[in-house]
Order: sequence, then C-alpha cells, then structure tokens
Amino acid sequence: MQLKKKPVTGMKDILPREMEIRDYVIGLIKETYKEFGFTSMETPCVEHIENLTSKQGGDNEKLIFRILKRGEKLKINEAKEENDLVDSGLRYDLTVPLCRFYSNNANELPSPFKALQMGNVFRADRPQRGRFRQFMQCDIDILGDPTNLAEIDVILATSTLVGKLDFESFAIRINDRRFLKAMAAYSGFPEESYDQVFIILDKMDKIGLEGVAAELEESGFAKEGIEKYIALFDAIGEGLDGVKYCKDKLEGFLEPDVADNMSTIIESVTEAKTANFRIIFDPTLVRGMSYYTGPIFEICIDGFSGSVGGGGRYDEMIGKFTGTPTPATGFSIGFERIVMLLMERGFQVPGSADKKAYLLDKKLSSEKLVAVVKKAGEERKAGKSVNIVYMKKNKKFQKEQLQSEGYEMIEEIYND
Repeated sequence: MQLKKKPVTGMKDILPREMEIRDYVIGLIKETYKEFGFTSMETPCVEHIENLTSKQGGDNEKLIFRILKRGEKLKINEAKEENDLVDSGLRYDLTVPLCRFYSNNANELPSPFKALQMGNVFRADRPQRGRFRQFMQCDIDILGDPTNLAEIDVILATSTLVGKLDFESFAIRINDRRFLKAMAAYSGFPEESYDQVFIILDKMDKIGLEGVAAELEESGFAKEGIEKYIALFDAIGEGLDGVKYCKDKLEGFLEPDVADNMSTIIESVTEAKTANFRIIFDPTLVRGMSYYTGPIFEICIDGFSGSVGGGGRYDEMIGKFTGTPTPATGFSIGFERIVMLLMERGFQVPGSADKKAYLLDKKLSSEKLVAVVKKAGEERKAGKSVNIVYMKKNKKFQKEQLQSEGYEMIEEIYND
C-alpha cells in the first residue's frame, strides 16, 4: 500500500512562515488578555459523548468525530445502536468542555472566574476558505458575573487584541436574544416557531429583507405578521437610537432593563475602546448556538465577508452540569481566519528586520567555521536572531527564501 503525502481532507500542514505568525499571534493573545485579568486553563481534546450530544452545540453536534470504545468495552457484534460503540468524541468547540471544567473545579476557582482557553477543535465539516476540520480556537469567558460588565470586558479585550494586529477598520455587531424574541412576539409569531423564524432571519446577509419575507411566507406564516416584522427592521437604526426605538416600540414585549443594558454596553465600549472600530446594534444578528440567553456579538473585518469571532451570554449551560444556574459570557476569536488574513496581507512579525543569516561556502575551513559560529553566538547574546546555513547551488533562490522568512541581513562567508 502506497503511503500518502497529503494531509487528511480538511487538515493542513503548517509551514514555517505561517507558524511564525501563529506563534506571534498566540503570544499577543496571552499578553493582551492577561492585561484584562484573564488566566489560562486547558481541557482535553477528547470529551464525553454525552456532553457533546447534550443539545447545547447547535448544528455542531452533527459534525462530531466520534471515538470507538476500546478493548473489552468494544463489542461490535452485540451493538444495536451507535451509543453501544461510542463513548467519547473530539471536542467541536471549547465552551462545552469549559462548562464541564468549571462544574468540576468551581470550588478551587475565583469568582468570577475569567478564563482564557486556546486549543484545537474538530468538526467533520465541508472544508472551504478559512475553514478546516481541525482548527485552533481561542476563547475568553467570564463565569459567575451576572452583570453587563462581563459583556463590556470581553468586547473591550477582544477589540484591543484585534487592534494590536493592525486591522485598521473593523466592526462589532451586537444584539440580544431577548430583542429577537420580543420582535417575533410583537409581530404575532407563535413562540414555538421562534427558532424557525430566527433561522430564516439569519440568512439576511445573503438574501436581504425581501428574501427573508419570501421565505417566511413560504413557511406558512401570516402575511400580516410578516409585514409587521419586516417593518421593524426597516425602521431600526444601528446605534443607540435603534435601541431606544426598540425599547419604545416593543413595550410590553421587551423588558425595559434589557434595552437599558444594551445602551450601557454600547456607551461603555465606545468611551473606553483603544482600537479603531465601530460597535453596531444589529437586530438581525442571530448567532446559531441555541445556548445563548442574552447579549450576542460578532466581529467583522472590512474586506472579509464572514465574521472573525463571536460570542454572547449563556447563563443556563453550566447549570445543566451542576443543577445550579451560573451566569456566563464568552467571546471566541476566529484564530485561523485572522492568521489567514495576516498571511494574505504579507504581515511581518515585529522585530523580524533584526534577523540575520550567514550563508557559508561549503569549502569553508574549520577555523573559519569556528569563528563564524563564535560571532553568531555573540550576536545572539546581544538579542539578535541569527541563522547559519551552507550555500546551495541556487544561491539566489535560497536568499529569496530567507528573505521571505524575515531575514533582511544576509551575509555570505567564503574562505579568505
């Protein structure tokens, strides 16, 4: 059987140029989030199948890489259903494992607990640009804080990080699941149909308001209710005016403090932000995860059609492990997409201009080699990055490769 050189579909090899950027971004993530009080923790890549299939992961539960039982526990001939063969799976996100982690370790953790978790997750998804079956996620979460300070904190921390990566213009879209429900109730949609309505609304970016109205009508909803629903989106603005409009228009369907909290979040982030971005109230923002209970948000970079991060409040999820409700808010960065955009921009890791390479003649004497190695050692002690390699026949191509890796000082060494 011939061995295969290419990675498994949906996976990828990471070359040194990309790895340098990934390492830099990881370091910047840890540094920035530490400044906001977040502390690192870690969970295993393998999770109990019961936790992964607990109806808390939305469509991701359809994309689980399942792991067969091992040894004596694997009884293929006696199996009647999938669960007889499977007892665990690869995690599809970091939120479900975090909730299990917190429920198991809460007594040893501060309250509120500000968690930073980074690691690979796995989804049996259809690969496409910026989407793989194995990819790095980076989450920050605040567990145990029921106030809107949690939302303000995760938004400011994440926007600060993106700003440090030199993205000059981006936007954070924000909404609240309770706004979505109030708008649906005001329009006359039955409560049991909310999920179906929101799934259609989530297509707004692709099909527009008219497309949403058409799909709602095709799904059998009353035309009067659809017109009332669509009129809301026509009238709502992007900023605080839009929040105020909803507060007034949805009176009786929306608790006033929900709108007041939204206004506080937007005002606080606007006043305290250090990066160049816009925070936009977007009543069409849905976020697919069914576990969100309050504010939800996404981050979008100009020139890229998809989001590069998102999150929200999920106050009921930890309680499914412990039986005790625990407030929780999180923000997940699209690490792979950010690295991809940096690569496409030709991003250079800061400090790479100080990298130096020595190209040695293969006929170099031992004495000369010792002298070069000694000199390189002295330069490294002084804080420089130095690489020593022998020249190849195609020296021009070799120098171009080194330059692409950030080596701007390249010195050729021959015998005297």
